[in-house]
Amino acid sequence: PLSEGEVTLRTLFESEESALLRYAFSLTGRRAVAEEIVQEVFLQLHARWADVESPRAWLFRSVRNRAFHHLRKSQREILQSDEVVDAPSAKSNDIGPGGEAPEAQVLRMETAAALRQLLGQLSETDRQLVRLKYFEGLKYREISQRTGLTISNVGYRLHHILKHLASKL
Repeated sequence: PLSEGEVTLRTLFESEESALLRYAFSLTGRRAVAEEIVQEVFLQLHARWADVESPRAWLFRSVRNRAFHHLRKSQREILQSDEVVDAPSAKSNDIGPGGEAPEAQVLRMETAAALRQLLGQLSETDRQLVRLKYFEGLKYREISQRTGLTISNVGYRLHHILKHLASKL
């Protein structure tokens, strides 16, 4: 028999899954990543169900945080991978040194180049926000202290910068 909490969690899943998937996709630009993020967040909510006061808000905040974490991690991998890509392939079956097919390496290199170009087109303030958040890993509060912007303005600007970059990529 299901308890009332589990029924509520199921109802919440049924009512919010599509919106959360769209939100995660709008942040990451990749359907598979969005699905994984939403699944992980619902599993976390299930584990913390008794402690979460506002589940819908918690879900959206958690999806946003996971998506940004994924983007930061991907950003570091893309920027670090440019040095590795030029190495000769160690295998004879057309898989590169990182276990990646040449087409995927080229796509990653092109994406990294396009991202660097787009970052170069941002205002100095926006570039600084991206650098502090995604390269130095600072929290909004720390970025606010360094830049003099309010914490909410830092979050708002970073959100819109990411949406802009994703749409251009």
